[in-house]
Amino acid sequence: MNKLFFIGIIALVSVTSFSGCRKKKATVAKVTVKDPANAVVEGATVVLYGDGSDGMVTVYDTTTTNSSGVAVFNYDDVYQLGQAGVAVLDIHAFTQTQNGTGIIKVEEETTTEETVYVN
Repeated sequence: MNKLFFIGIIALVSVTSFSGCRKKKATVAKVTVKDPANAVVEGATVVLYGDGSDGMVTVYDTTTTNSSGVAVFNYDDVYQLGQAGVAVLDIHAFTQTQNGTGIIKVEEETTTEETVYVN
C-alpha cells in the first residue's frame, strides 16, 4: 500500500512539473514602409506609440527600417506568459521628406505585420 501511494505521488509531481513549463513565444511587431510607387523605403524612422486610458503615453518605441524596408519591434518584455491582452498602437513612419501613419494591433506570442505608405 505504501509503495503504491509513493508511486502515485511521484507520478503526480512529475506530471505537474512538466505541464507547467510552457515556453513563451515571441511577441513581435513588423512594420514595412513603402513609397507611393510600392517600393520599400530603407532607413525610414518608425515610431510605435500608444496612450493609456488616462491620456499618458504608455508605449513609445522607435527604430529604423532595414534594407528590406522593415522595422522590427520586440515586445517580449511587455507580454508575460499567461497574460491576456492586445495592444493597439499608432504608427508614424517618416523620412526627411515623407510621412505616413497607420495602426497596428500587436497580439501576444505572435508576429504581427503592417504596411505604412509614406508620401
